[in-house]
Amino acid sequence: MAGQRGRDVLLKLADEAGQFMTVAGIRTKNLQLSAANVDGTNTDSPEAWRELIGGAGVKSARLSGAGVFKDKPSDARMRALFFAGEIGRWQLILPEFGVIEGPFQISALAYSGEHDGEAAFTVTLESAGALSFEVAA
Repeated sequence: MAGQRGRDVLLKLADEAGQFMTVAGIRTKNLQLSAANVDGTNTDSPEAWRELIGGAGVKSARLSGAGVFKDKPSDARMRALFFAGEIGRWQLILPEFGVIEGPFQISALAYSGEHDGEAAFTVTLESAGALSFEVAA
């Protein structure tokens, strides 16, 4: 498989009707998947080597993005979710890889701008439940 263009990675947010819309103006996207370890080491552990308990840790995902503020419906939806403290349904589409979808809460939303440049924003999402992964066809 040849390299993929970063601009083809899409971040989408479901509206009130459950229809997904592309988050407007987003330029940079990042997904971090984590699984916490649970240490099961005890006095019977061979040579005192650490032993982990498989499947016992907490899984989480952090999704972040940065881009240009365009005052589109997706921007208004993000602001509404943030100020209400609500959990939204989000998708991260990774072309030729798949789609990660699930509930996320906005943990940070920031706006910035230079006097001679465009208004920009950054958003950080924290997983708020089970995520699904659908392999690209």
